[in-house]
Amino acid sequence: MTLTDSVTQRIITKLIKGQDYRIEIVTLIDAEFLQYVMDFFKRIIDAKLKNQNVTIDWYKKELLDPNLSSNDISINSGLNKKTISNMYNSATKKIVLEASLEHYDTLYESINTLIENDGDINITLTIKLRSVSVELNINETLIIINTLAVKRAALRGGLWSTAGKQVEKPLMMTLCKLFNVPVKHYDQSSLPVSMREVDFYIIGDTDKELHRCEVKLMGKGNPESADAVIARDSRVFIADKLSDLNKKQLTQLRIEWVELRNSDGFKRFTTVLKNLGIPYKGFSGNIDERLPQIFKEVFR
Repeated sequence: MTLTDSVTQRIITKLIKGQDYRIEIVTLIDAEFLQYVMDFFKRIIDAKLKNQNVTIDWYKKELLDPNLSSNDISINSGLNKKTISNMYNSATKKIVLEASLEHYDTLYESINTLIENDGDINITLTIKLRSVSVELNINETLIIINTLAVKRAALRGGLWSTAGKQVEKPLMMTLCKLFNVPVKHYDQSSLPVSMREVDFYIIGDTDKELHRCEVKLMGKGNPESADAVIARDSRVFIADKLSDLNKKQLTQLRIEWVELRNSDGFKRFTTVLKNLGIPYKGFSGNIDERLPQIFKEVFR
């Protein structure tokens, strides 16, 4: 799962300008989820029509088909694949299929019991594609609603996690370019491949001076923030928000930090560079004009 370059650029722009970036992720979640819903409904129509004369559970037959991917099977059963992995310490295709079938049967029985105990309400979902339409009874409708809820939760978790990882390197490069740091001090291609793929480093005057950088787009007061940077032995910590306690902990540990949400918070990066002995120039231009120029270099 990846964020488009345009979304990444908008997130970085908001971070640099001290604005909240979260609407970009929410908009992306909405777009991906609604597209999934449309595609899923098309699959429902196809599966229902193919099994009009089948007496067995058509949904189970078509949407929990062992030939589908593990991700599709788990979501269609109403389970997140990560949940299955946590439950069984494994997410092999065999485990996913077994867990999904078991959960689906339990869910189906729960829905039947719910309907029997509360028969005053009835739901019929009609899905129409051009001139073809199918109707789903309350049991089928509730299963589909549950599946869509699980899918949105999975998208939400995945995209929030992806945002931080995908923004890290271009954000760090943008900060370095904003303050005219010489390329040799942030050129990741000079690093070993294993280091290049995982982290971002600010590079000192020698190859041994490698300062690991950590970017966390968490909310203020997140207790995991300082813990994460300490555990990874990072030297520089860039965050959307930091609590006073976070700042105190980081300062005591001699970890350089920047809180972007502060007014002109990005300018504190010069303090980081100064303390690390990295040459730079102060920025005093028009940020709205400079960022698009930088993005052409970073995202080429």
